Amino acid sequence: MATKHYLVFLLLDYIFTIGQTIQIVPTVLVHGGAGKIAEDAIPAKLGGVKMAAHIGYETLLSTGDVVSAVEEAVRSMEANGAFNAGYGSVLNWEGNIQMDAAIMNGSDLNAGCVSLITDILHPISLARCVMEKTRHTYLAGYDAMIFAAESNFTLLPEGALITNESKQALEDYKNSINGGITEFDGISIENELTETFGSPGTVGAVAIDANGNVAAATSTGGLTGKMPGRIGDSPILGGGTYADNAAGSVSATGHGESIMRFNVASRILALVKYKGLTAPEATSKVLDEMRERFNQTAGVISIDHQGNLGIYFTSQHMPWAYQSNNGLHYGVTKNIITMEEIEVN
Repeated sequence: MATKHYLVFLLLDYIFTIGQTIQIVPTVLVHGGAGKIAEDAIPAKLGGVKMAAHIGYETLLSTGDVVSAVEEAVRSMEANGAFNAGYGSVLNWEGNIQMDAAIMNGSDLNAGCVSLITDILHPISLARCVMEKTRHTYLAGYDAMIFAAESNFTLLPEGALITNESKQALEDYKNSINGGITEFDGISIENELTETFGSPGTVGAVAIDANGNVAAATSTGGLTGKMPGRIGDSPILGGGTYADNAAGSVSATGHGESIMRFNVASRILALVKYKGLTAPEATSKVLDEMRERFNQTAGVISIDHQGNLGIYFTSQHMPWAYQSNNGLHYGVTKNIITMEEIEVN
């Protein structure tokens, strides 16, 4: 009889547990790139991520659409010269801008990716256009720019996105390479250079609504002095960007080649889905493993399907911010978080 009572208790407890609903707080979380940031550049970057998180959150409240929320958050940073995306993107070896971006909807796994984009301010919106207006997922280069023109994107004059800071960064990078060596003379250059030239990393956003729908968006100018035609991790689904309602959403930043090789976004969400880790647990585990494997740094923002936030970086800095119903939170160095109460319109 005691055994029967115990089994009834377990059954009732199980029914009570599965009957409980997780109260997910709608949230928009953004980052402004992982790396070493000059002290005098930090205030502008913090101001930029705070504004982006606020814009994304206001968009989420007004539209109820997580995809629009991450797009608008990233657009805000693409228009801000403090970041390496859109206006202010770093330059390749030839002194030109070539940008990458991706956006993904976790509810249906629909996504849009673009690479080698020039002379438009918002590559993230072009990526969304690929997602929603073509039967493809990825467009790149000359033909992606033709699609942009046909889709009524404003094509800016050549060089309009280039800043004096990005020009100086490319000059400094080239000057740092000794005697006649060029970017294409060997694979040892990267290992010899430890200094960051230009704005580090990329920009990105992840979001979740009260129903557990998630989205992710990432946009970047890449690496200062990169080979023309180089594509980084940002537009690679499962590398630098991914979203799936069954697990969560991720936007990565940092050493792109290592992020791609380690499949960072997919690894994080696999740990959430199949091992039961939370977003912060999975994010820190994967980035620590990547650093151990490749001796390279990165940063990630993530939200799991239960609304837990992952904010972790192995680099010195990563400006980040998120807004939810309990205010605006932000930071740039490890273990230092600031919170502001903010009025929602």
